[in-house]
Amino acid sequence: MSEIVVNPGDSFELALKRFNRKVQNAGILSEARRRRYHESAQDRRKRKSEAQQRRRRRSS
Repeated sequence: MSEIVVNPGDSFELALKRFNRKVQNAGILSEARRRRYHESAQDRRKRKSEAQQRRRRRSS
């Protein structure tokens, strides 16, 4: 669970921006999107294999 401490002088926009950044860095939204639907073992292997290929292409 991501949480931030809002200081007495902070605006709502600043607090929201800090919260969104923290959630993004924690990967909470991407994890929720990934878990939205059931993923079979075959699909999971395919997704991981494609991600590995992308990483290899980027590093070369």
